[in-house]
Amino acid sequence: MTALAMVPASKGKLTVFRDKAHTITDQWVDSLAPALLGDKPLTMEEISALFEERKTELLSALVTDFIGVHHQEVLEQQFASCPKCKKSCKCRRQTDRRVESRQGSSLLKRPYFLCHDCKIGFSPLDETLQLSGRQKQYDLQRLALDYIAEMPYAKASELFAKSTGISFSENTMHDFLADFTEDLNLEEVIPSAAKILQRITKVKGTAKRRPVLVVATDGAHLPTRPLPGRKGKRGPGEYKEAKGFRLYLLGRGNKIVQLASWHQIQDADQCVSALKIVAARIPTDQVRIALIGDGATWVWRAMTEAFPTGREVLDYFHCSEHIHALASVQYADDQPKALHWAEATMARLYYGEVSQVIGGLKRMQPQKDDVKEQIRKLIGYLKNNAHRIDYAHNRKGGYAIGSGGIESANKFICHVRMKRSGAWWLKENGNGMLALRCAMVNGTLDDAFKRYVALDQQNRFLLGTKS
Repeated sequence: MTALAMVPASKGKLTVFRDKAHTITDQWVDSLAPALLGDKPLTMEEISALFEERKTELLSALVTDFIGVHHQEVLEQQFASCPKCKKSCKCRRQTDRRVESRQGSSLLKRPYFLCHDCKIGFSPLDETLQLSGRQKQYDLQRLALDYIAEMPYAKASELFAKSTGISFSENTMHDFLADFTEDLNLEEVIPSAAKILQRITKVKGTAKRRPVLVVATDGAHLPTRPLPGRKGKRGPGEYKEAKGFRLYLLGRGNKIVQLASWHQIQDADQCVSALKIVAARIPTDQVRIALIGDGATWVWRAMTEAFPTGREVLDYFHCSEHIHALASVQYADDQPKALHWAEATMARLYYGEVSQVIGGLKRMQPQKDDVKEQIRKLIGYLKNNAHRIDYAHNRKGGYAIGSGGIESANKFICHVRMKRSGAWWLKENGNGMLALRCAMVNGTLDDAFKRYVALDQQNRFLLGTKS
């Protein structure tokens, strides 16, 4: 609707912009007149749709002219220092650049400089406005992350256009997420030690006892696919485990207060290393630590190496599944008896009577040959986890005994977004999405995006990247 214009030095910037804004608004309203003042009275829905459809024309024009007024000095520059070698360079020409923000599309006419020594071209206005190297600016990129994290790219692109009036294609979203998550690591996704302490202090309040910190570790299987081969064909997909952990506090009424979550398609050693990094940020003297997991060896290794003083608790429901599984085959012809035996056994385990339960299993006469092997495995399971089974004592101390916290994290972080019909993920893309969703859950996404912007600006203007 308008182009950048030079501002007379004798006029104040606010006065100049106000005059321009009045003219732009008048022109915009005049362009709407035929639709607004037609023969048919408009409904509220029609009025809203009309203004929604045309609002970016007005806003983008106002933004464009405001830049021309507010940054007149930059737009009139004849000499500028090279961002790399600092040599003074003369303006070569005026160049156009199209940028898109949440206010719409703006065409910026700005001076262009070339450093012959560094072989780079640059425009000081880009640095002054801290423009992204992409046409879509940081405000749109940040908004896109919220859409990408919650829904498939095609749906995210569709709803993004509906809600903003600006197109953000699914391919562009995909490429942007890859760039954003390329350097999004554990240290950025996990809250800082200061923020973790702040949350712990808030939960403790005036209570005398230290709050309980639950550390839970588990894995979620996700659909993955290999890179295409030489002929462009992809091999068969397979499910791989995204190993991860969740740390949370138990507030009043056992309310969960999130501290940190991290999931990646990774091996056990990588998960152990990651949990140790997080443990270094935990003020262990300010909390009572409960380590909750199932019977997997790698789970306990990860948690005990990271939190050697934590109280180990075998997930009550995982233990119950083993007991009920044996009962259903041992007493297959008498389901009431199976239920009675399972509930009675769990009651004994609830009060820590592991040796008595093991003794009863040794005396049990298997009804079938295959039941004998199942009894043997359950005895081994209980022996290996005997020191983790004392649910009544743990509950009395205010400790959690179930792994519902990590199970819900598996579902929300991994399954909801990544286990959709027809979805298959390259490992790198899958881990990027997991890191993004963990940052959202941990409340660190805004800080991570600020670091991304700062690094992007540094690469473009301080390292001499072409603008």
